[in-house]
Amino acid sequence: MHSELRTMNSEPRTFTDRIRRLTARITESAGSAVHRLGIHPDIITIAGLGAVIIAAVPIAQGQHPLGALILLLGLPLDALDGAVARAMQRKDRFGAVLDSTLDRYADGIIFAALAYWFATQDQFLWLLLTLAALNGSFVVSYVRARAGEADLSVKVGWFSRLERVAVLLVMLFIPALLVLGLVVLAAGTNISALQRLWYVHRHLDK
Repeated sequence: MHSELRTMNSEPRTFTDRIRRLTARITESAGSAVHRLGIHPDIITIAGLGAVIIAAVPIAQGQHPLGALILLLGLPLDALDGAVARAMQRKDRFGAVLDSTLDRYADGIIFAALAYWFATQDQFLWLLLTLAALNGSFVVSYVRARAGEADLSVKVGWFSRLERVAVLLVMLFIPALLVLGLVVLAAGTNISALQRLWYVHRHLDK
């Protein structure tokens, strides 16, 4: 019975899992160092959102490579807050809720900046494509959150947050790939949402 439950709840190792495993030693060392400085992980989480807000300004103005550079420089904060929380042996669960919530704000801000840029260029088809990518990103996270309420961990899917960020950075650094990147995100995120929903259908209450 126990082996069946373990099999039922086991998931394929995702790209995000592999990256976290490869960088675990670095992030844990950095987390311990930052913890010794007395910096609270929630401050790091909020600072990460601040970096996204700053990056959104040049993105909305069409300076996409500059926005991508700011996003890239702020990216380590996304992993550092969790490492600091583990270093301080944090017991409460608010940090995880805050991190997830601000991640959704970050997604919304970046896609809103892109939508604004397309609106100023009268490129309303690409604006709709941006909204489709934003919708898919939100639903991917939403399915995981609702499944988590039912004690089912769901991380499957082609486009978890790390994959989405990688595509965003590439298409912003290389403006010629902007529309192609949005097509990939719009299709990939919504397919991933359906992948997660199907996973929940197969495993929840079974």
